[in-house]
Amino acid sequence: MIKNPNGKDIISVKTEWLGRELSLEVNRVGFRSTASVLVRYGDTVVLGTAQVGRQVEQDFFPLSVDYEEKFYAAGKISGSRFIKREGRPSDEAVLIGRLIDRPIRPLFPKGYRQEVQVVATVLSMDPNFRPDMIGMIAASSALMLTGTPFDGPVAGLRLGRVKGEFKAFLSPEERAESDLDLVVAGVEKGITMVESAAREVSEEEVVKGLVWAYENYQPVIKLQQELAKKVAPEAQEYELVLPNEDIQKAVDSWIEDKLGVESHKPYPERNEFIKKLREQMRTELFENMGVDEDDEKRNEYEEAFTLAVHKDVRRGIVEDNERPDGRKLDEIRELSSEVGFLPRAHGSSLFTRGITQAMNIVTLAPLSFAQIVDTMEVTDGERRYMHHYNAPKYTVGEVGRLGSPGRREIGHGYLAERALLAVLPTTEDFPYAIRSVTEIMSQNGSTSQAAVCSSCMALMDAGVPIKGAVSGIAMGLMMDGEKPYVLSDIADAEDFAGDMDFKVAGTAKGITALQMDMKVHGLPVKVLEQAIMQSKSGRLAILEHMVSVIKTPRAKISDYAPKIEKVKINPEKIGTVIGKGGETINKITAETGAQIDIADDGLVTIAGVDPASIAKAVEWVKGLVEEPEVGKIYKGQVVGIKEFGAFVNILPGVDGMLHISRISDKRLDKVEDALKMGQEVYVLLEAIDDRGRLSLTMKNVPQV
Repeated sequence: MIKNPNGKDIISVKTEWLGRELSLEVNRVGFRSTASVLVRYGDTVVLGTAQVGRQVEQDFFPLSVDYEEKFYAAGKISGSRFIKREGRPSDEAVLIGRLIDRPIRPLFPKGYRQEVQVVATVLSMDPNFRPDMIGMIAASSALMLTGTPFDGPVAGLRLGRVKGEFKAFLSPEERAESDLDLVVAGVEKGITMVESAAREVSEEEVVKGLVWAYENYQPVIKLQQELAKKVAPEAQEYELVLPNEDIQKAVDSWIEDKLGVESHKPYPERNEFIKKLREQMRTELFENMGVDEDDEKRNEYEEAFTLAVHKDVRRGIVEDNERPDGRKLDEIRELSSEVGFLPRAHGSSLFTRGITQAMNIVTLAPLSFAQIVDTMEVTDGERRYMHHYNAPKYTVGEVGRLGSPGRREIGHGYLAERALLAVLPTTEDFPYAIRSVTEIMSQNGSTSQAAVCSSCMALMDAGVPIKGAVSGIAMGLMMDGEKPYVLSDIADAEDFAGDMDFKVAGTAKGITALQMDMKVHGLPVKVLEQAIMQSKSGRLAILEHMVSVIKTPRAKISDYAPKIEKVKINPEKIGTVIGKGGETINKITAETGAQIDIADDGLVTIAGVDPASIAKAVEWVKGLVEEPEVGKIYKGQVVGIKEFGAFVNILPGVDGMLHISRISDKRLDKVEDALKMGQEVYVLLEAIDDRGRLSLTMKNVPQV
């Protein structure tokens, strides 16, 4: 067995998995971390490290999970002109970090307060597939060797559907062809996380994808278990920070006869009732127990109160089939919406579900305003559609500083973005960059799906010709033993007390986005199937409300939005439009005031506020790329004079021969008797020979 420089044995395990060898190796790198694992899959190599720190006095588990993109892994240098080293993680890296975090976090026991940092660093990347799931395996493998109470291992698969067949580790070409992008992660006994984008795929097909992924990630679970058995990490000592049983009993006893009818009301009233009840506990119970403001036990009483309320929520659903606000399990909160909410915005909407409220604003711009995506995986990519999500603290009735968006905001924005991508028009049909911003006005559960609904209506209000309306709903779950209770349109109280948060968006035809997070240690597919199927009726009910407010996209865009015309040219003519050093295109822009963008495929978009300036620029571009047409009269300029005739420029870069015999009805001794250099004349294109040479005439052509 090979030893590392510290004299430790290098331990590795390997297996064939979905067409490539997967290996996990320890003790080759990362000597001082609590645990580090080098994972190889084909040419992709990811280092997973896990560092365990001290126990902290906080009321949450201090776990951080990061995914590190290294441009060198793909043989790239950052495309930024000014910054060449990796800096702040890209949104894509943040989202993958969340993707790895979500199936891992629930697998630690409640009350665990050790600092744990997990980092998955991509060191080498096979361009034929995305490395994110290898990063998840690396993170889980490292955690398995820390000796912490991690109830893993975790494995995941990103799969697509090509020609009706499920497949993992898709190539870029296969990803473009696939109608499904489904990520499934979990443990040996069940699934703990699902995320998906789809092109209106049916619920039944998504369920089949879950089954396929669950069955095919099992070999990786076994491989991690084999590695952990070989390494045999020493279990670390720890102490769980759990509510004091005596305090919990005291709070449970105090609150028992105070919950009931008053706690089962619509959310504005219920939230206010719970708030007053908490204040009453602080007054009565604290005084009886002799707890003052500086007593460390205050936080334990506060947490015990929260747990008591959660238990009441679960009891009401399981025993009485009654939700905290009195709704039935499949009932949706009251809906209210409007569009055209902001007069100067290109498109706007206000969507309200219960007391959750989302305002969305859509802004249109020329395609040159698309976001350049510079990541380890993407070369010169662009995001033409961007959805941003903001939710300040005041939306939950709290004080908090304003700052850059956090991981949650980035994740919610991306989920809503993916939900709409499937119905957006092509750039050829609608040559605009689109920015959609959701400003959450009030939170009480399911804001990400409120963002989906509000953005869809704002897009239609902006005149974006989407292929179909998209609605979203958040589902919840309470497990009572083996029996599931699925809840439609969950609010905060049910989310906090429940076992799953499941979000699904789609059109009347099928699903366009999906996200599931389980708080229990794995669920069988049959339970997830029940949630997916129940979500459909609720989603369609919300969709019915939305189309009652705005049925189809506006026939025209806002007067305040830039107007864009498109011209399709031969790609070989792009240089003609641009000119030497950009001289021609800059001249058009300066003289017309229009903005011109040219794509590699020859699509020219011309944007501006003034229709006359756009029309002038369009004609200019068309003139630059026009092909010569026999029988057509052109206004040209004499650019060369020879004994036998003159060369006349009739189109940019196109000269024709005007023979001396075709200049006039009269006989000319020399060309200079009728023409001079730089003179403008009208000529008729008589013929184009098989070598592409143009023959011109001035005979019978009026010279006006």
